[in-house]
Amino acid sequence: MADHFTEALTERQRQIAAAARALLDAEGPDGLTMRRVADALGIKAPSLYKHVPDKTALELLVVADGFAEVADALETATENAENPLPALAKAYRDYAVAHPHLYRLMNYRPLRRDLLPEGLEERAALPLLKAVGGDSDKARALWAFAHGMVSLEIDGRFPPDADLPATWEAGLATFA
Repeated sequence: MADHFTEALTERQRQIAAAARALLDAEGPDGLTMRRVADALGIKAPSLYKHVPDKTALELLVVADGFAEVADALETATENAENPLPALAKAYRDYAVAHPHLYRLMNYRPLRRDLLPEGLEERAALPLLKAVGGDSDKARALWAFAHGMVSLEIDGRFPPDADLPATWEAGLATFA
C-alpha cells in the first residue's frame, strides 16, 4: 500500500487491506467479501469485524490504496515531462488497464469522500489540474474523457479494430 494513509492503520488492518486487494485483483468484486477476506487470513469472519467494521470500510481500505497508487503513478509520469498531458494519459490508462477490478471499485459507484483519508482525492487529482494550467473545469473534463476511454476499454466496448492510441491522441488534442 502507498501513502501516509497506511501509517494510520494497524498491522492487522494492513494485512486485511492486502488480503482484500489480492482477492479483488484475482476474483473481482464478487471475491471481496468479509468471509473471503477472513478465510484468506485464516481467521473467522467475526474476528475481522474487530478491525474493519463493515464491507464499506473494507472496500475503502482498498479504494484508498488505489487512489494513493494512482496519485503516485500520475505524479511520477508528469514530474519531468515536457508535455505532461500525454504522459498523464498514458499513466492513467496503464493503471486502469492493469487494475480493472480496482479501477471499477474506485470509479463505478458513488465515492464516499467522507470516509477517504483527508487530502487523498485532491492529491490524485492534482496532476490533472496542473496539466491543464490550474483550470478545475478543464481538469474535470479531462478526467471525464480519460475515465470514459479507460472504462470503455476495460469493459471491452471498443470494436476490435479501434485504433485506441489515435483516439486518445484526438481526445487529448482538445485539452492541449
